[in-house]
Amino acid sequence: MTCSSLVLAQPSSDAQTLAETLNALPQACITSTTHRLSEQSIQQLQILYQTVNYVPMWQDAAQRQQLLELINDTQYDGLKPQMYQLQHLAALQQPASEQQHICDELLVSHGYLQVLTHLRDGVLDSQQVEPYWLEAAAMQAPITSIIEVAAVGLNNLPQVFADVRPQHSAYQKLREILKSSYLLAQADWGEVAVQGKSLRVGMLDPRVPDLRQRLQLAGYIKDSPENALTPVENVTGDIVAVDSLLYTDELSAAVKAFQQDHYLEDDGIVGPATLREMNISPEQRMLQVRANLERLRWLDQLLEPTMLVVDIAGARLLYFRDGDIVWRTRTQVGTVKRQTPLLKSRITHLTINPTWTVPPTILREDKLPAIRRDLGYLARSNMSVLDYQGNVLDPSSINWHAPSGIMLRQGPGPSNALGLVAIRFANPFSVYLHDTPSQHLFGRATRTVSSGCVRVEEAQKLVDQLLFDASEQELERIALIKASGKTRNVNLPKPIPVLLAYWTVEVDIDNRLRFRSDSYGHDQKIIRALQAVQR
Repeated sequence: MTCSSLVLAQPSSDAQTLAETLNALPQACITSTTHRLSEQSIQQLQILYQTVNYVPMWQDAAQRQQLLELINDTQYDGLKPQMYQLQHLAALQQPASEQQHICDELLVSHGYLQVLTHLRDGVLDSQQVEPYWLEAAAMQAPITSIIEVAAVGLNNLPQVFADVRPQHSAYQKLREILKSSYLLAQADWGEVAVQGKSLRVGMLDPRVPDLRQRLQLAGYIKDSPENALTPVENVTGDIVAVDSLLYTDELSAAVKAFQQDHYLEDDGIVGPATLREMNISPEQRMLQVRANLERLRWLDQLLEPTMLVVDIAGARLLYFRDGDIVWRTRTQVGTVKRQTPLLKSRITHLTINPTWTVPPTILREDKLPAIRRDLGYLARSNMSVLDYQGNVLDPSSINWHAPSGIMLRQGPGPSNALGLVAIRFANPFSVYLHDTPSQHLFGRATRTVSSGCVRVEEAQKLVDQLLFDASEQELERIALIKASGKTRNVNLPKPIPVLLAYWTVEVDIDNRLRFRSDSYGHDQKIIRALQAVQR
């Protein structure tokens, strides 16, 4: 069976022959196709052409041009248009044998299916590159087959491309800003040397010209000759121009704006963290944007209209109700060594006035050294020593240099590591959201300070949001439990989905492109995987 008979004939009753023909497709086409289609791709083409009764789909020149423009537009989705059989789309406009013409038709259809799949589901398998732990009860209904979407979309190509993209604003805004972003235009902006003291206003430093150029190229100060010299009044009252090596108030203001866009301490001081972010090239930033667009396509499958989202890289929490953000706050998340895990689950209950059983890693690495220095640390911290059956032990009877069969438990109260409330959801990592006595840490720009759990600023306000549907009687009961100081679990009126997610690029309310440090190194895994398949 030739490619021609595959498309123009009625559906074959010989499925094996059909599969063999499609499997041999790249060899049958005298083109630049360099790899065999996967078995899944062949099956998708079989089903797609069965769906449209084997009628050729790309005979109309206007429709081919529309498809070409839509595929090229996916560069703003972080995709590589050349992946989607553009050479075969162009070939359909040229004279060719019937077999070659039909082969080009089929490969264009393959590109069409592939680009729709990548726009909706991502280029990569998320669970292979950036896996999330997913609670079975938190999973959503299966999505529509991409073949069904593609078949219907033939009647309105612009609409199907728009529909398969993630609809949430984070993705849409990031995609739109790429159309005018300096990231697509800049070749490079050089580096600012990292050697030397942190720059403060009034200092003279040979790195200042490079710093000024870097800020100009990124649009933080106007590119004008006057910026190279700073007029000041000398001791005699004359206006003079000082050396361009001076770190001025103007440069400091531009640095502060840069720091705000990169989630750094906006103090105007050019230190190691600021220099590290400044020296990331436009090419690297573009790779970071592509990685985050891919990540946002994955996350779109996990989002629900009403849910709680922990933004790990941004150390913040967003509470959505019916698709709108109704409350947000700052958080403290896991350190690089003790990372907050990626997961989706459901918040089922609260622990009011919680106790805290010290996890083994924290016991070994943090608590034992403190106890060995001073046994009184236990009493000051309101901690008891227990065996694995829950029996209280005498601390002085323990060999703290080689303890075994023990655990530490901190009693409830304002000084408890979990504060006055813990917010619980199923997961295999023993993590949860909770209050904290370490309120001062919320003032930091970088808040990767916990041991993996998520500390929530104004945690009681989050509890109020979670209890939005609770009755007055239930709210009064919870208030009494809180006042009693006793430890009690309280079920939510209904479970609420919770997503602990990670992304490092976003567009803020002022339409500014903002970057976070990839503190956990997750971006690089996605970048490497995308580069491997988008060559």
